[in-house]
Amino acid sequence: MRSAFLLLMTASTLAADVLTYPKTRKEDVVDTLHGVKIADPYRWLEDDNSEETKAWVKAQNAVTFGYLEKLPRREAIQKRLKELWNYERVGQPFERGGRWFYSHNSGLQNQAVLMTTESLEVEAKVLLDPNAMSKDGTTSLSDYEASEDGKLIAYGVSEAGSDWTTIRVRDIATGRDLDDVVKWVKFSGVSWLKDGSGFFYSRYDEPKPGAALTAKNEFHKLYFHKLGTTQSDDTLIYDRKDEPKWGFGGSVTEDGEYLIISVWLGTEPKNRVFYKKIAGDGPVVELLNDNDARYSFIDNDGPVFYFRTDLNAPCFQVIAIDVRKPQRGNWRIVVPEVPKVLLEGVSTVGGQMFCEYLRDAKTEVKCFDLSGKLLRDVKLPGIGSAGGFGGHRTDTSTFFTFTSFTEPGAIYRMDLKTGESRLWRKPEVKFDGSGYETKQVFFKSKDGTQVPMFIVHKKSLQLDGSNPTLLYGYGGFNINMTPGFSVSRAVWLEMGGVFAMPNLRGGGEYGREWHLAGVKLGKQNVFDDFIAAAEWLIANKYTTSAKLAIQGGSNGGLLVGACMTQRPDFYAAALPAVGVLDMLRFEKFTIGWGWKSDYGTVENKAEFNALLKYSPYHNLKPGTRYPATLVLTSDHDDRVVPAHSFKFGSRLQECQAKDGPPTLIRIETSAGHGAGTALNKTIEKTADEWAFLLKALGMMD
Repeated sequence: MRSAFLLLMTASTLAADVLTYPKTRKEDVVDTLHGVKIADPYRWLEDDNSEETKAWVKAQNAVTFGYLEKLPRREAIQKRLKELWNYERVGQPFERGGRWFYSHNSGLQNQAVLMTTESLEVEAKVLLDPNAMSKDGTTSLSDYEASEDGKLIAYGVSEAGSDWTTIRVRDIATGRDLDDVVKWVKFSGVSWLKDGSGFFYSRYDEPKPGAALTAKNEFHKLYFHKLGTTQSDDTLIYDRKDEPKWGFGGSVTEDGEYLIISVWLGTEPKNRVFYKKIAGDGPVVELLNDNDARYSFIDNDGPVFYFRTDLNAPCFQVIAIDVRKPQRGNWRIVVPEVPKVLLEGVSTVGGQMFCEYLRDAKTEVKCFDLSGKLLRDVKLPGIGSAGGFGGHRTDTSTFFTFTSFTEPGAIYRMDLKTGESRLWRKPEVKFDGSGYETKQVFFKSKDGTQVPMFIVHKKSLQLDGSNPTLLYGYGGFNINMTPGFSVSRAVWLEMGGVFAMPNLRGGGEYGREWHLAGVKLGKQNVFDDFIAAAEWLIANKYTTSAKLAIQGGSNGGLLVGACMTQRPDFYAAALPAVGVLDMLRFEKFTIGWGWKSDYGTVENKAEFNALLKYSPYHNLKPGTRYPATLVLTSDHDDRVVPAHSFKFGSRLQECQAKDGPPTLIRIETSAGHGAGTALNKTIEKTADEWAFLLKALGMMD
């Protein structure tokens, strides 16, 4: 076999050193799609199990870390990140059977620990510590749910950041695990029967050896596991052999009367909802089977089910359906839609309904009774993001969090009778947010659409075009980008950087229409919005192209890849992380087929043409001067398989102008798409990103 690693000398204008990249072997692989010949010379990198791919990863990391480790401020940045991250972090508490539970991180623990106590006024004890489950801190808790009586807890464990989860059950009094083990769980929660005799969960069949991280995920199944039995004896509750791509989530209503079955098809912005009565093992009833809108089950009052839906309400409303007379003519609107204000979430506690709204991507909360009567507007500490407001029907108080770009998430306890809130926990971070300001601006995109953008910076900022600026975006899958505190960004701000985050189309900040304006044949709108945000920042003298960096992860990695290939001269640096970068083959791996609702499919000619036009891997052109680029991925990413980044990084190194800046790929080991990543790995990665940007943006002095 020809060597994959003949060396190619490439000069860097950003360093006195000459970077030597591994010259990745090319193959003569050509596909013909809709009459168009598509070359894919680096397809062999899709095989993550091959020795050649493993050698390539090792060689690329040697070059990348050889460069990063020489950057003069990298060590100082890493030290500051550790200082800031070393603060106590507590999650919102929840109660089961008179016992309280909450997550806790003492500061620099790689993973948060689950604590339990009989009273929030006394010291809690450790119940689940994932840090003790592996030597390198890469085992994480993916989910956990206590039984109604607070005696047992079912918990999911993920290894090395994979989406695959193994569920175990722990006796809370003894701290010992039962013999129950449930494997190959993915995209699933855990929901107990009221009597604690077992729980519902969803899983796929066991994949073939060596295929767990890449094979397509199809034929999801909803099961019931009875305690004290083996997984092979679990009861199949629902599956659809005629619908291999349907996914299922089962949850038991608070009264224990019904099992609600949410049916999803990838990331499609529509879903179905079925149910079955638990007593007597009733049949599955297809309550909402038209696949015409989104329906999120909120709660039930006996046979009356409450849903948040965007049916005839692009920004969502709350409706009630009596399952005894489920015809649409009998449906009742409980909380009507507020035009242009997104009803982001709804929860019930203590007989009250809390509606969390987004007005221009900032949180507002209103409290209603179950008939839809407004009880009060919830007073929030400021402009930012709030969430929580959960609990039981008999509760007299509830908890919520509030955070902003410069203030970490504090937790408040609200009295449900008076509506008054008091601070329960506020973290003490060695970062003074009072020296920074957050503003929201609106800019016009290419087609004239008004797009909002948050900008955060030091109050002393001078608008002279000299400020290093990090433009971060996502723009997809109905995901909302809202204010929130980040240690990583705090360090960036401390170094004098500006942080900008636009609410691009493709997100859900303004409801269904905003989302759909950035999907399939309209995906270019997302990139146009991002480019327009950069143009606005430059025109308003926040920065210049020489001081501008772009960043995004996952779908945001696609955003960065598309924008740096469409406007390569417009940015000084790019950080595409775990990105979807080969738009012609994303459907072939793990859950990639589920993204067709946003991206389209190569099977459709019009959608294929659109995908090919912006696919980052396919639009790199030889001899072009691309920004200094640090491609980031992980070897255990089974959401967006690392082959996307492997192929894009190889092609980028091949195409970069000979006098162009560094184009490196950083491949994390024993990590996945992001969730559950060990804190020490997050700190190291962030230090590498910021040090790379300091060099690229001329901030080394």
